Amino acid sequence: MDQTIYLVTLVSTALVLAAAFSSLIAFRFGAPLLLLFLAIGLITGVDGLGIRFDNASLAYFIGSLALAIILFDSGFGTPLTAMRQAGLPALSLATIGVALTTLIFGAATFYLTELSWLESFLLGAAVASTDAAAVFFLLRAGNLSLRDRVRSTLEIESGTNDPIAIFLTITLVEVISLGADPQAQVLLTDLIVGFIKNMGLGALAGVLGGMAIVRLVDKLNLDSGLLPIFVLTLSLLVFAGAGTIGGSGFLAVYVAGLVAGNSQIRATNILKRFQDGMSWLAQIIMFLVLGLFATPSQFPAILLPAVALGLFLIFIARPLAVSLCLLPFRFGRAETAFVSWVGLRGAVSILLALTPLIGGLAHGGQIFNIAFIVVLVSLVVQGWTIGPIARRLKLIVPARLGPLDKVELELPGSAHHELLAYTVAAGSPVARGQRIPRWARPSLVVRDGRSMRFQDAGRIAAGDHVYIFVPDRYPRLLDRLFASRTEVDPEDEDFFGAFAVDPNRPATELEAAYGIGLTDAEQTMTVAALLNERFGGRAEYADRVMVGPIELIVRDVDEKGRIISVGLSTEPLAIQPTVPVFLSIAEIGDRARIFWVNYRAKKRAQRIVAQARKAEEAATSDG
Repeated sequence: MDQTIYLVTLVSTALVLAAAFSSLIAFRFGAPLLLLFLAIGLITGVDGLGIRFDNASLAYFIGSLALAIILFDSGFGTPLTAMRQAGLPALSLATIGVALTTLIFGAATFYLTELSWLESFLLGAAVASTDAAAVFFLLRAGNLSLRDRVRSTLEIESGTNDPIAIFLTITLVEVISLGADPQAQVLLTDLIVGFIKNMGLGALAGVLGGMAIVRLVDKLNLDSGLLPIFVLTLSLLVFAGAGTIGGSGFLAVYVAGLVAGNSQIRATNILKRFQDGMSWLAQIIMFLVLGLFATPSQFPAILLPAVALGLFLIFIARPLAVSLCLLPFRFGRAETAFVSWVGLRGAVSILLALTPLIGGLAHGGQIFNIAFIVVLVSLVVQGWTIGPIARRLKLIVPARLGPLDKVELELPGSAHHELLAYTVAAGSPVARGQRIPRWARPSLVVRDGRSMRFQDAGRIAAGDHVYIFVPDRYPRLLDRLFASRTEVDPEDEDFFGAFAVDPNRPATELEAAYGIGLTDAEQTMTVAALLNERFGGRAEYADRVMVGPIELIVRDVDEKGRIISVGLSTEPLAIQPTVPVFLSIAEIGDRARIFWVNYRAKKRAQRIVAQARKAEEAATSDG
């Protein structure tokens, strides 16, 4: 008995350590971390080192708890500014996009496999959602400085589409396990009613649960070591409670995290650090368990159709669903193409593929194996190419800030204040003499190992350590003051234009100087209002638009999304990216239209030549 405990602990900790060390490889080479976790699980499984793990119910239970922890952390780290900026397109992808992907992929599955229509749609629902862990990691590990709206759309979509996919998958498993063959209209009605109930109760439980978490944290004077465990336990309570009353526990825990993370909750930094570590542990455990459960020796029998379905999902189903969902939101063709490409499938798809096995479906094993291979194809094809695709589509923008050295410290007994410790970087605005704002309370400067009051320190120099007492929701201005200058790539030197324009100046000055052809209504606007109008109501960092012969570029915006700096270029950059045809339905349409026009023109020319020859032959015979 004792030896069994030691052996299980030894193997488990060895697997977790191997997964943790593999993250170093992933960060070094930009590899999909999930792929490495799954590979470790496969290597140590029944067809590798021989560890047998075939309990589908236990794997699903462990995976569900791990996913709940990941979703709470995702919601906690999502600012409301991102929701306002990209909430509608992201939610469109998370709901309509998941349904469209299920239908399109399900239809392809029916014709490529021996599964029935309902089983095909079940497989489609299992692989319809993107993986939050994979998306967050690859965007961070790749060090990609993307446009805010694109990044926010991808992160919010990956955090909110899991509940919808889970609902569809479980519902279809229940329908198939009952042996019923419902009419399409009845099934659709039941799905809609069940969806509204499931998501409505989940969202309500999430809002109430998030508010309760904030209230309890502020009211109870818990020890700082116990507080993160208390919050994590409350989040799992919200997850379980919502599921018990018939709602979506996964949506509830995400919404609870969103509410708690955007409230004036105490000890925010302690909670974030703890949840970040727990989220990593949850990802490792979930991926390893799912990798252990798989049986690679069963893959060859369904390898070809599974790979074909994986490629179909990447190149047809996902781009088509994304293109239709983003049509109302004025996304550019390159942005739509990139959102289509970053539709990585991961542990959630494999987790959902366990439900047919748990439900005892006849083809449950086949569905699981196909889903597993589809995930592997997605990680290999998409996971390694996100950076190159982003550069190809010219969606990489110069970073706003250079290197920043900052430590955030919670203050005992203070609910809403914290102490920031900055190391002054060479070339930063503070080092160049810019003053620290009055609302920030600099209290101490450490220079060459000696501490002194801020008032006695004189001018701040590079290398000084400055301690500032601030409210916990401090503006980003302090980071900008202490960060070094951004190192601009030579290719980006002209990115923001050669001239600066005051966004509060009237647009008529641009009309007078450059004759840009503004309408009467536009001439009454400021430059900032003109840009907001051209961008559909809201501009963001690095947005650019042609206005007559000049190009206006948004150099920076503040925390409220207001334009505070504008660049002007009289020699606009040729930034029309070449969108790969397989990533854009619009691009396919344009290529098809050009082909058709050229084909008709060729046929018309051939008819004219033929008619000319006939006329020439007729004239020759008459002669």
